[in-house]
Amino acid sequence: MKASELRKRSADELQQQLLELLKEQFNLRMQQGTGQLSRPSQMKAVRRDIARVKTVMNELKMGGVQ
Repeated sequence: MKASELRKRSADELQQQLLELLKEQFNLRMQQGTGQLSRPSQMKAVRRDIARVKTVMNELKMGGVQ
C-alpha cells in the first residue's frame, strides 16, 4: 500500500483501514507467540502500513500536505 493511494481515501476509510491492520498485527503476534508464523516479514510490512496510515491521518488533521 502506497501513501499516495492512502491520501485519496476519506478519514473514515483510513480509520477502518487502521482497525483492520491493527487486528492483523494482533493475529500475527499471536501466531508468532505460538510458533505458527510462517513469514516473519509480514510483521514488518504490517507495522509499516500502520505507520503510513497514521501519517496520512495526521496530515489530514493538520490541514493537508504542504
